[in-house]
Amino acid sequence: MVSSRSRLDRAEVVAAVTALLRPDQVDTDEARLRASSVDRFRKYTAAHGIYDGPLPAAVVYPESTEEVSRLLDLAQRERIAVVPRTGGTSTEGGLETVVEDSLVVDGSRLDRVLGVDVDNMMVTVQCGVPLQALEDSLRAQGLTTGHSPQSKPVAQLGGLVATRSIGQFSTLYGAIEDMVVGLEAVLPGGDVVRVKNVPRRAAGPDVRHVLIGNEGALAYVTEVTVKLFRHHPGTTRYRGFLLPDFADGVRLLREVVTTGYRPSVARLYSPEDARQHFADHPGDMNLVVLSAEGPEPLVHATTGAIEQMAAELGARPLPEERIRSWFEGLNWGQDKIDAERASMVEHAHLGFTTEVSVDWSRTAELYEAVMTRVRTTFPRAADLTLLGAHSSHSYQTGTNLYVVYDYEIRCDPRDEIDLYHRPINAIVVEEALRLGGSMVHHHGVGKYRTPWVQQEHGSAYRLLAGLKRELDPRNVMNPGSVFPVDAAGDAVLDVLDAADLPPADGHPAPAAP
Repeated sequence: MVSSRSRLDRAEVVAAVTALLRPDQVDTDEARLRASSVDRFRKYTAAHGIYDGPLPAAVVYPESTEEVSRLLDLAQRERIAVVPRTGGTSTEGGLETVVEDSLVVDGSRLDRVLGVDVDNMMVTVQCGVPLQALEDSLRAQGLTTGHSPQSKPVAQLGGLVATRSIGQFSTLYGAIEDMVVGLEAVLPGGDVVRVKNVPRRAAGPDVRHVLIGNEGALAYVTEVTVKLFRHHPGTTRYRGFLLPDFADGVRLLREVVTTGYRPSVARLYSPEDARQHFADHPGDMNLVVLSAEGPEPLVHATTGAIEQMAAELGARPLPEERIRSWFEGLNWGQDKIDAERASMVEHAHLGFTTEVSVDWSRTAELYEAVMTRVRTTFPRAADLTLLGAHSSHSYQTGTNLYVVYDYEIRCDPRDEIDLYHRPINAIVVEEALRLGGSMVHHHGVGKYRTPWVQQEHGSAYRLLAGLKRELDPRNVMNPGSVFPVDAAGDAVLDVLDAADLPPADGHPAPAAP
């Protein structure tokens, strides 16, 4: 916990924001403050009513960019910490309040669709627009954003952009950074900046990427314009294959993607991970799932090529309907969140994931390294009920690895994070970095991967730190996310000496002569 650095006490902070907004836009209900002080990283302790971090002074609900501007002006002047929030589906602690008397600025009431531009194939929305509602509206018009994370039923656009999210159809449509055309954001101090909508530009560095993925640590995203694609209902085809070795599954994904085909879904599941989705899955087989969508001739060509490549690797095909019915139930909404919450309390059992990325040549090696290290060095490995992995997003140069781990909790609920979740999370991150990969693929740094953020960026960390120094010198924007904080609440921006940085390829540096 970090002490408040504002001269205003808790009551004065509430009074100050109430003066800027209507009373019904300022919520100080104790239950709401507790729920808004954490995200899904602390889902187990929250389910037990344990909230050890500082509670925010208030949750505020601006209804316009102008109101966000007023709030961030106040925050900058009075050094009030701000935690930006929309859908609340973050999994890495990015929504936790770590500074006393913070303000949670919830953008869910900025929920208007500002325009659908069919001619130029883009839609502009405010940050609080629910993705599911937007997609339902667009699909009725024969359109789609192509963005479909598993959190789609509860996610909102502002958070998806701020966390650099990705959807299940990324191999075809890209990730959120590929979809954003332009956006609007409010900086600390209240200045509003807009990045205009253009197809492409070569006017210096692409400033969209200062805002996309900033996790609320640099600015508050209030409006976003994303691309639109034609929606082709009824053309989607699913293919599933079994392979004996995880490395063979990697080879199949690589062959499909690097040959130039763009299936909408391209996934590989280890045997352990596959069994949690299919009760009758063969115990020692890896599962590859692919789907194609779009114009029928393109779908036909893609599925035909996939079948041929799989056959050449000796893969055993599965019935299409089996894959289709499973995939159509993969998303999770509030109903599944509530069911999970009840189950974890009743059974003292929990599941988490940690996602990283790595080159093709090291994907299988990373998988084996993580599985071995967790099984042999994690002190509570005997409590694991599932340890596996899957790849769900692939590129010309590599793929991601989603490590999945479930465990029986044999400790006080307050200790679960430190005894189970954080140690396994650390193993996955450290192995990815050791092999030259990224410590996080799409969930964001949050507040629990900051110990490795300098190692992730190496000598380029000075560029990231420079943005923080320039845009948020008083560190009022989501303190502790992306950038570590010290005991005084200041962002840790000093760059490690070159001798202390890991080499870019993840291999040990050669000894000095």
